[in-house]
Amino acid sequence: MKDSGQYSKKIQKLYRNLKKHPIGQAVVEYDEPVDAIVHAAISENLTEQQAQSAIKKLRDYFVDWNDLRVASIDEIVEVLGPDVAPARGIAATLVNLLKAVFEKYNMLTLQPLKKLGKRPAKQVLEKFNGVTFFIIDYCMLTALEGHAIPLTPKIVEYLRTAELVFAQANYDEIEGFLTRQIPAKNACEFYSLLRRASESPKAHSPKKTRSAKKVKNKP
Repeated sequence: MKDSGQYSKKIQKLYRNLKKHPIGQAVVEYDEPVDAIVHAAISENLTEQQAQSAIKKLRDYFVDWNDLRVASIDEIVEVLGPDVAPARGIAATLVNLLKAVFEKYNMLTLQPLKKLGKRPAKQVLEKFNGVTFFIIDYCMLTALEGHAIPLTPKIVEYLRTAELVFAQANYDEIEGFLTRQIPAKNACEFYSLLRRASESPKAHSPKKTRSAKKVKNKP
């Protein structure tokens, strides 16, 4: 990423500041990678709180993820409800991903990925219909012991608005830059803290310019 040396110091400072308000538990680690891609598909364009609510609705309605796989997009949209604005996009992504998994393994599991190296496992995920960079990175981080920093659109906007990364950097450049700054052992914590910061109501508010101090005239 352009000017990475300049932004490296800013990211390290950001991490130190974020750690002053720790999260009790970082992201969930999944034994079944399918659970990770489902969560990622739902949470990429929602806040974490909204995502948890949406996942609960799906779990309460569908018997399991296989039942979700064969559901219609309209049915999933109805379950998610009108308060989930990107419901149709989420539903399409879920159906496409789950169908891709089933077609590859003839069952709804991604356990075989754990027997592969991290690079081959990532290459398998990259071929799935409907997958995004975020879904791949989230799955690698939370289910396949990979070194990744998943980036939601809100996180990318937050980093750019706060001038913590080069403004024209794309997803790959930003994610690669962050993984070089944050060790693998801290990736889950950093992602959780960064996501919480990006979803704060103050995160995307316009910057306030400092008003000039008034100088009193001497009598």
